[in-house]
Amino acid sequence: MKNLFSNEKVNTGRQVELDIAKALSIIFMIFLHTLMVVTAFSNSISPGYMFVFSDILGKPCAAPIFMFCMGVGVVYSRHSQWDTMIKRGVKLFCLGILVNIFEFFLPCYVCGTLLGQWDIFPTAGGLLLFCVDILAFAGLAFILMGILKKFELSDKWMIVIAVAMSLIGTLFRFTDFGVPVLNLFFGNFIGTEGGFTAFPLFNWFIFPISGIIWGHYFIRAKDKGQYFKLWPLFIIIALIYFVFSTTVKGGFLSDTHHYYF
Repeated sequence: MKNLFSNEKVNTGRQVELDIAKALSIIFMIFLHTLMVVTAFSNSISPGYMFVFSDILGKPCAAPIFMFCMGVGVVYSRHSQWDTMIKRGVKLFCLGILVNIFEFFLPCYVCGTLLGQWDIFPTAGGLLLFCVDILAFAGLAFILMGILKKFELSDKWMIVIAVAMSLIGTLFRFTDFGVPVLNLFFGNFIGTEGGFTAFPLFNWFIFPISGIIWGHYFIRAKDKGQYFKLWPLFIIIALIYFVFSTTVKGGFLSDTHHYYF
């Protein structure tokens, strides 16, 4: 195994595999959100179709892959200075708010004015503007990754921090602070009750960190073909986890809220 990796970066430049993975993850996310809109108007979609495009492609093959590739991209980026990452995080967070306008507020207005159905896309009195979706999460993740890079933490410490955050996020998910604004604020970090949070930072930060760790090995891989021969082991582990998560109550894919939190 040691002979597979170089001490220097040898596998540099654009990586087609990663570009394809990220592109597919974005397409699958579009499919999922389209289904979410369609089901607001019709319940005639077959369970099998929903399972494939929502539960499989739209969940484990979408946002987690996007986050993982985001972490790998940090390793390959020429603009991964800690302050640049923080600035990028702020921009992504603001972009996430802009996306919320187009995803929630404009459809609410269109359905309300054209169809007279203002409840299809409820905006919760405007609070949904600050929903933590994938771009908002990416912004927070880049800010935190920039902070960690500022302190030059090793891969081991980043893993420790990511696992600790994941455990905290799991233990405190569905917390209700009793005030919508507080739920909304803390929903950026943990899965709060009614906090309009899809991807709280603590629960999902482990994915980009995993991408960073993986990227540190991938960029030093002398032979990508040899490196990818390990895929049967990884796919078996993933399938076991997938079956467990879909069948056990409270598992990762047992329902929508447990997936997000």
